[in-house]
Amino acid sequence: MDSFDGIIEFVAVAESRGFSAAAKQLGCSTSHVSRQIARLEERLGCALLARSTRLVTLTENGAVYYQQTKDLVMGLQQANEQVNQQQIHLSGTLRVSAAGGFAEHFVAPALMQFVAQYPELTIDLDFNSRVVNLLEDGIDFAIRYGELNDSSLVARKLISRPMMAVASPDYLAQHSVPKHPSHLKHHSCIISNNESWEFNVEGNKESVKVKGRWRSNNANAVLEACKSGLGVAYMPKSTFQTAILNGELVPILEPFWGKGTSSWIVYQNKRFMPLRTRLAIDFLVQYFSEWKDT
Repeated sequence: MDSFDGIIEFVAVAESRGFSAAAKQLGCSTSHVSRQIARLEERLGCALLARSTRLVTLTENGAVYYQQTKDLVMGLQQANEQVNQQQIHLSGTLRVSAAGGFAEHFVAPALMQFVAQYPELTIDLDFNSRVVNLLEDGIDFAIRYGELNDSSLVARKLISRPMMAVASPDYLAQHSVPKHPSHLKHHSCIISNNESWEFNVEGNKESVKVKGRWRSNNANAVLEACKSGLGVAYMPKSTFQTAILNGELVPILEPFWGKGTSSWIVYQNKRFMPLRTRLAIDFLVQYFSEWKDT
């Protein structure tokens, strides 16, 4: 049975292209992964991995061995899950990357509900706004907003996010209420990620370049600036729900609001995925399946 030692670690490294990323995925130390694979290579009498300072790649023998062992590892994982399907036991750390108001106010509470079901599960939720490399940073999945450019990732849609333009009652009392997107050129606008705002004008998309006194890539900062009367804000509807109900903000330009974009859950396209990751992804997709951004 010793001949099977190291196979799980090898498949994890082959799919994550790194010892550190594989160790984070498996919940063990990098040195353990390295030792197990070294012993496996010694037993097989050949090198399976070509190591460099930044990347680990498969040798010719490694590529053949990976094709023959990946299904074995997946079958073992599925067998373990089936045995425990009546009482699923999750442990280890689930690492998630997310940013923005939607992630803070909606995804985080959803993950709190998920982790509450499993006393030995830990969640590491990183709100850094930079676009992370899932492999290099050992991230299980990320929450992203807008257009996705990385074709190597699997993307599952969480919600659609229609847009809304708003301003505070004080701001509108001091300035004319814009009746058309083109009027925003004469207003102070609060800029988040883009200074070109896209509206729906007579069925066509129309971009309006705006300017203003406040710019921030944080949705909460934009919201507070808008409530303080610094100008017009244009973000997904869910950002403004509470402020509108409280009378702190007023919707404007409603006939021209754009469809906006979507929020996605993205992860590596790989066979070997920890059960905690797969169940968390499925939980979030189901959690937001009936989302209504109104």
